Amino acid sequence: MKTAIYLILIFSIFLSSCSKKLTDLQDLSPEQQTSAYKVVRDASYGSDAEQVMDVYLSQKAKSFGKRNFTVVFIHGGGYYFSDKSQEERYIEPYLRKGLNVVNLNYRLKRGIPLATSDLTNALNYLEANNTKYGLNLDNVIVTGFSAGAHIATNVGFAQNNPEYPNRLDKGITIKGIINFSGPVDGVDVVERVFTDHENDQFKAVGKALFSSEGYESKENIAIYEPITYFDPNDPPIFLWQGGLDDQIPPVTFERFVPMMRKGKDVRIIIPTGKHSPNQEEFEKAYIELFKFLDLL
Repeated sequence: MKTAIYLILIFSIFLSSCSKKLTDLQDLSPEQQTSAYKVVRDASYGSDAEQVMDVYLSQKAKSFGKRNFTVVFIHGGGYYFSDKSQEERYIEPYLRKGLNVVNLNYRLKRGIPLATSDLTNALNYLEANNTKYGLNLDNVIVTGFSAGAHIATNVGFAQNNPEYPNRLDKGITIKGIINFSGPVDGVDVVERVFTDHENDQFKAVGKALFSSEGYESKENIAIYEPITYFDPNDPPIFLWQGGLDDQIPPVTFERFVPMMRKGKDVRIIIPTGKHSPNQEEFEKAYIELFKFLDLL
């Protein structure tokens, strides 16, 4: 009899952990975060000095059941500037929930193809070394801002397409994509926005997006446009877009938005929003974002 009661109790605890919603969790205080996390700084996932990541390992994550996500964030900067320390506000809401988080650097100033491959390189490294990290790689959320969001979306949509060149190893499953201001189409438009810009730094960004002289061919650009790979079986996407974005213009979303799947994908459009969400827009976005994750 005691054994039966014990098994019922264990089963009840298991069901409770599986049903735990992120939106219901109280945010951890800074002190609680310090005690909950082990942080591995600048873990190397490749031979290049820029191929490093910070891995935030939470003692609480396993208790979240099916919402034990591994969130992988990729910073913006036009594939040319910035690094993982510059946009930490995007990972802070996940850390307050107690999720496992990877904050990724990638190779800069060497073009979109090489930078995009680094998300695959990093995930494959984590899978090969997961006895060290203990991450749930069957439940990966890829996310980013601007260039990083472009990388996340391209890799997330392309994994069930055999023509995509950078393959994830077995044991890795991307369950969701979160895109803040990253192009899903019209990368040729973005290339011209930067290459033809009057600002010399913007020009340098545009010229470095691809290795060829002049504008890249549409055929080659299509390999790195998420819309190329988008199909009904792809992971759900959460898409945040500013209507006044002058770097990733709304025209780059025109073909994609009508394709979004009702009841599966979420779009947040801020008509007066710019490239980067302000604090109010940011906070409201994360309220909806955690609702999105609870439905995965």
